[in-house]
Amino acid sequence: MRRVVWGLAALLLASRPAGAQGLREKISELFVFTPGQQPLFLGGTGVHANHFITSASSQNGILISFLGNAIGTNVAGIPVSATSGGSTFRFEVGAPVRTSVSPGPVFAERAQTLGRGRVFVGANINRLHFTTLRGIDSIQGQSCAPYGVPRLENDVIELRLRLDLAMTVTSFFVSFGLLDRVDVGVALPIVTTSLVGTSDAQIISFADSLAAHFFGGTPANPILTTSRSVTGSATGVGDMAVRVKVNVTQSERTGFALLGDARFPTGSAVDLLGSGHFSARGLGILSARFGPFAPHANIGYLLRNSDSLNSAVLVTVGFDHLMAPWATMAADVVSELQVGESKVKLPGTVTYDVPFRRTVEPTNIPNQRDDIINASFGFKFLTSSGITIVTNTMWPLNRGGLRPNVVWTAGLDYNF
Repeated sequence: MRRVVWGLAALLLASRPAGAQGLREKISELFVFTPGQQPLFLGGTGVHANHFITSASSQNGILISFLGNAIGTNVAGIPVSATSGGSTFRFEVGAPVRTSVSPGPVFAERAQTLGRGRVFVGANINRLHFTTLRGIDSIQGQSCAPYGVPRLENDVIELRLRLDLAMTVTSFFVSFGLLDRVDVGVALPIVTTSLVGTSDAQIISFADSLAAHFFGGTPANPILTTSRSVTGSATGVGDMAVRVKVNVTQSERTGFALLGDARFPTGSAVDLLGSGHFSARGLGILSARFGPFAPHANIGYLLRNSDSLNSAVLVTVGFDHLMAPWATMAADVVSELQVGESKVKLPGTVTYDVPFRRTVEPTNIPNQRDDIINASFGFKFLTSSGITIVTNTMWPLNRGGLRPNVVWTAGLDYNF
């Protein structure tokens, strides 16, 4: 039995052959047009073959890091589940007293805790297909150096990058009522990431007669266009979360609680399964109840222990409404507001003075804040067996960061 368990763990932690390239490395391959060489090495050029390598190391290196960080942040930030779903109780003179009417929100938190000795378990599947990065659906870049003398130094490489990136995150979670007012929990995601990428490159030559830079051919008859494609996938454990919620005060109508959540970098950042850094969030949770209608607000801070990713202020407001004894509707606006200026600065405008003054934009990705605002809408259906079926969709309300058009969620949870 032990061999089977450890064999499964090994499969989840390393689902690709030893020595195989990670998905992050495959993104950098889209800048390699000569096998076995560095990004933007021009195999057919000869003496000028290395001219764009410095640009690739700086400008495109920033872009590759930016893409990898955006992907890792998304997979680590996918909501798992509310900490205390289902029915919640407190004990008075040894007897359980119910403190909630509905099963609660899908991803937002409410102030009520489970109650001493009670357990909340479940699993859900989230499906994402990323479509835009800061509002653009196709990344364009130009590799160049801010020179212009001699004339060949005006040559630039225009590159169009297209990534078809999809993720499936299956999360398993459990919460336990340690005390009447204290819940502890853990969540373990299993992540599958698939990547299909293509890049098309074209050299814009300023040569008078014989080309100085080209991918193949000869200076008199150069090949100035080329393309590259990569595919890959990986499956493994994502970033594990440990959670603690403390109910500070609870009346018949209102309640206030504090929640602490730590996410550990157990997912492989090389394979785009995790963020590669530790993060923690603290939330203040205010909730109320007016018959079947239960509004809530969560306000807190997300701390990212990373030199390349910003921390964020977290704000979630919404409600859950008991439509029938077996059906609850939940709606929220979920936001993550970036703190400070972006730590990763994309390449700025390059100016040429010779043979005429002109400017070149190294990338069409805008330098902007990565605020993330989503609308969440879902339902919970209580079955006769006590298992709750969860369905939810999450839609972007702005275009900060790397975003899918919709996040689909389906899950099951049980409270006992």
